[in-house]
Amino acid sequence: MSDAPARAMTPVGVNHLVLNVRDIDVAHEFWTDVMGFRHIGSLKPREGGGRMTMRFYNGLSESHHDLALAEIMGESEESDDWSMAPRRPGLNHLAIHYPDRESWLKQIAFLQARGVKFNLRINHGMTHSVYINDPDGHGIEVLYELPREHWEGDIDGALNYAEVLPTEGEEALVDEPTPAFTSGD
Repeated sequence: MSDAPARAMTPVGVNHLVLNVRDIDVAHEFWTDVMGFRHIGSLKPREGGGRMTMRFYNGLSESHHDLALAEIMGESEESDDWSMAPRRPGLNHLAIHYPDRESWLKQIAFLQARGVKFNLRINHGMTHSVYINDPDGHGIEVLYELPREHWEGDIDGALNYAEVLPTEGEEALVDEPTPAFTSGD
């Protein structure tokens, strides 16, 4: 890809951490009552099921969330197939954020030019994201966060919004600015 930068873009920090947990109610009590995080939203069940149980928390920053808990849906054997579904306790993924849309677009072009596989390309109601793995299989979400005014009026709704996009070719590098998220979209 000719438009890809020659070097990786520097992120501005870790945006959030997602932990796989055995019992979401026990973990929720620990992270709220013991550690002081504030519960801000949960994934809503979809018709027909199949959606993991997740809760989102903040307390460290002004980000959309700092911590998420994903309940294990039944521990499974090791698999080379990529999945965000929680399979065993531990790290689900680490989210690295870039300061703006332009630097994020340059970074994902760089990743693609280096042959990094995009497992998932998705626009959430508060971020635009690409999910990848490091060489040891750790999940990494590479994102930029939309301006706060796009999602602060309905963080729970924004957490439940998902627009899945192509993961390969030029189409994976196209990013349309997301209009402000409003409740009921």
